[in-house]
Amino acid sequence: MPDNVSVITGASSGIGAAYAERLAARGSDLLLVARRGDRLEGLADRLRKAHGVEVETLVADLQEARDLRALETRLETRPVAMLVNNAGAGGLGPTALKGADAQERLIDLNIVALARLSLAALKGFGEAGRGTLVNIASVVAFSPSAGGAAYSGSKAFVLNFTRALQMEYEKSDFRIQVVLPGPIRTEFFSSQGMDDSVFPAGAYVTPEQMVDAALAGLDAGEAITIPTLVTPSIWDDMEAVRGRFLGDVIGGKVAARYLGQAG
Repeated sequence: MPDNVSVITGASSGIGAAYAERLAARGSDLLLVARRGDRLEGLADRLRKAHGVEVETLVADLQEARDLRALETRLETRPVAMLVNNAGAGGLGPTALKGADAQERLIDLNIVALARLSLAALKGFGEAGRGTLVNIASVVAFSPSAGGAAYSGSKAFVLNFTRALQMEYEKSDFRIQVVLPGPIRTEFFSSQGMDDSVFPAGAYVTPEQMVDAALAGLDAGEAITIPTLVTPSIWDDMEAVRGRFLGDVIGGKVAARYLGQAG
């Protein structure tokens, strides 16, 4: 495939389908990856007709090692222009009811697959000399919640993992962006037997609004894009406090409050 291909995982609906639409409109050829082949083919056919781009589909379950390795190999050996790591699972519900196997499968998709595909894409970028990696995290990276232990933890991993890659590849010609959506009107809750009343109706934006903002952030050179953060100074405040925290915890001494208890 030509090197102007954008690969999108979880492309059959929601955020992934919105990325496919917007990138096709920009003239990018596509490789769409998801489990639901019928939806992929319907989307691919529509995008071919609407935008005149090449669209290939790959039916794959990235929780399965064989499917994941096949896509990894492709990214390493046939460099692409962009990878959007969007595939993810929610696995919402009490851990006592969901069980360890369900949590492990979520971690396999949200963490293991994302990390392996990121590294495979970066290897391919190294061969091509350029490329763009977009990892989809979530604002819940900052908000642990009962019933969302593995999900919020996985998104915290995506945020820190991607930020660390940005530091590591700072001097390269690669672009690496992490996107933190807030509530989006997708099948995220309905696919888990829940409804959108988890958040107030006014809290949601559409997948298209989210993706448009994410791409605008990418075009502007942002490393971290939070589409619904209306007051950007809040992020600056958080980063300042994070710096103060790190400075405070590497002083080489135990806090006096603990020494007092020990005494």
